[in-house]
Amino acid sequence: MVLAALCSAAPQPAVVQKAGDWTADIKFEHPQEIVLRSGAGGKPTRFWYIIITLTNRTNQEVEFYPKCDLMTDTFQIIPAGKNVPPDVFERIKNRHRSKYKFLEPLEGAANRILQGEDNARDIAIIWPDFDPQAKSISIFITGLSNEAAVVEHPVAKDEQGRPLQVFLRKTLELSYKFRGDSALRSASEIVLEGQRWIMR
Repeated sequence: MVLAALCSAAPQPAVVQKAGDWTADIKFEHPQEIVLRSGAGGKPTRFWYIIITLTNRTNQEVEFYPKCDLMTDTFQIIPAGKNVPPDVFERIKNRHRSKYKFLEPLEGAANRILQGEDNARDIAIIWPDFDPQAKSISIFITGLSNEAAVVEHPVAKDEQGRPLQVFLRKTLELSYKFRGDSALRSASEIVLEGQRWIMR
């Protein structure tokens, strides 16, 4: 209920940005899975990832401080990079070496995007496997813009009884749905249902 109240009260991203606001251009691959075998028995462990390409077409260098969450329709929220061994990125990098020669992991990405096409950044965002009962997921990518807003928390108060302030950032939401039997996740098709900018 609190989340619903926050969402209903949250402002929308500006249609026309104010002076000083910027948003990086983004292209993205749809989610893919990769399975690693580890341990003595070679137990398979599944991970999910997307690759994004960021291009700074503003007239300035911009700061990049990302936050990327995956949320299932069963309300499981997983931060990117959580419980992801370094070997996973290396496997992804090798898989896409021909297309993304300078692919970098989100956790190791520099916090600045230089101007121009020649300085475009290819970044892998990785999550461990999620609830096998999930039929859809939403991916939230924050840090692509400096647009922000502050709203009052609908419930929480400070020591003086005033509503706590909640800081929101312009965020790209990608919504996907699985088609097929959830028990056969590796054979399921994942389909983009929509994309939009929100304040989160």
